[in-house]
Amino acid sequence: MSTGRRKQQVGRWGEQVAAAYLERKGWTILEMNVRSPYGELDIIARDEKTTVFVEVKARTGGGYGLPEEAITPVKREHILRAIQAYWQQQAEETPWRVDVIAIQGKPGGKDVQIEHFENAITA
Repeated sequence: MSTGRRKQQVGRWGEQVAAAYLERKGWTILEMNVRSPYGELDIIARDEKTTVFVEVKARTGGGYGLPEEAITPVKREHILRAIQAYWQQQAEETPWRVDVIAIQGKPGGKDVQIEHFENAITA
């Protein structure tokens, strides 16, 4: 399997793990994998009256550092621009924030670690 395909599979697995985690917390998943000219918004969820844009970073090993370290200044800007594009398509804007969920483990593994950083990216 190619490295790009493997990375994509790990990313999708991480998004599913994150969505299940958020649902267990009582959040509502509104949309997943929303594409914009600036990139993809992994998860858009509702936490009470707040719309939460969730960036998911998953790693199966420690070779590339911690998952949350992958949020570079360029990635941050792409996320904020994608959110701006999303709001332009919506009828109304609610209070919102950006969270990051970092996942370490292996698909199908028992030892999956989830770390949730609330309000991790600010405009």
